[in-house]
Amino acid sequence: MKIEIATAVPYQVTVENGIIDRVGELAAELERPGAKAMLVSESNVFPLYGQRVKDSLESAGFRVSEFLFPAGESSKQIATVCDIYRALSENGFTRSDFIVTLGGGVTGDMGGFAAATFLRGISFLQIPTSLLAQVDASVGGKTGVDLPFGKNLVGAFHQPRAVVTDPQTLNTLPEHYFHDGMGEVIKYGCISDLALLEQLEKGIKPVDLEEIIIRCVSSKKKLVEEDTRDKGRRMILNFGHTFGHAVEKLHHFQELAHGEAVGIGMVLAAGVGEKLGITRAGTAERIRKVLVQYGLPVEDCFSKEEIIEATALDKKSDGETLQLILLKEIGESIIYPIHRSQLLCVME
Repeated sequence: MKIEIATAVPYQVTVENGIIDRVGELAAELERPGAKAMLVSESNVFPLYGQRVKDSLESAGFRVSEFLFPAGESSKQIATVCDIYRALSENGFTRSDFIVTLGGGVTGDMGGFAAATFLRGISFLQIPTSLLAQVDASVGGKTGVDLPFGKNLVGAFHQPRAVVTDPQTLNTLPEHYFHDGMGEVIKYGCISDLALLEQLEKGIKPVDLEEIIIRCVSSKKKLVEEDTRDKGRRMILNFGHTFGHAVEKLHHFQELAHGEAVGIGMVLAAGVGEKLGITRAGTAERIRKVLVQYGLPVEDCFSKEEIIEATALDKKSDGETLQLILLKEIGESIIYPIHRSQLLCVME
């Protein structure tokens, strides 16, 4: 299945079992013959798929170098990107060469940011191997790293040349990370796809995953094409993220995975919407139940005051006003400006 993302420079998301072994073939349609490719990956994923990707690229005539970093959100920082720059420089990369990211959201975000900024921009291909990256992070051109005081505060919009998604890579995904990815899948059902949420409530089987990936990417495609720079309707993709990023920050980006934090954030946001009379009563409980069904947490140990204070550097804020994403009901979402002081009163 090929999904065309019609941004200023269009690209395709290809979802196909086994396609990881044809990365070189796809790259050859896009990149200069004989170009250098830097394979950016992490310590958990590379031993599983790195050699297969490298062999495929080399068979297509590309000269491949490798950059590996320790797996985990703690590596998603400027220092690691500087190490990528060094590897690119030492291997003589030019603007005619490219990066290939192999891994989850951390790998794609960080490798994409290196591509966006090295020599003021070189191209990159994404090979997402986690459910979270396949349904969400690999599409849309958001790249970046975390700072000690906030998530994804440094970055750039830089669309990939292609996204190569092989659902079979999920067979080796630890259960914890599968559940983490389900947080983003549930988000898509909440913001724009009631039928998807209903399917999730009935339970999914492994054979459903390819369809779910395609469904989520197709939903994001419409928003990305309409709002490339994330300043309008595309912001609904951040349902649960304002509170979720705050909770991640309070955990110092450790212990709690992104999808888990977003799940907690969705319950909080739905609760706020219900108290404001915007969200249909019972929505927060419905979201809570489906999160529990897929092994995701629905609350955290921090107080409402601590969570609101931790939203201070949220990218969707305008001074003391947050652009909070709320639901009218499952499948219908809005952007709701709210002052932090009002939010604190609502959440008490």
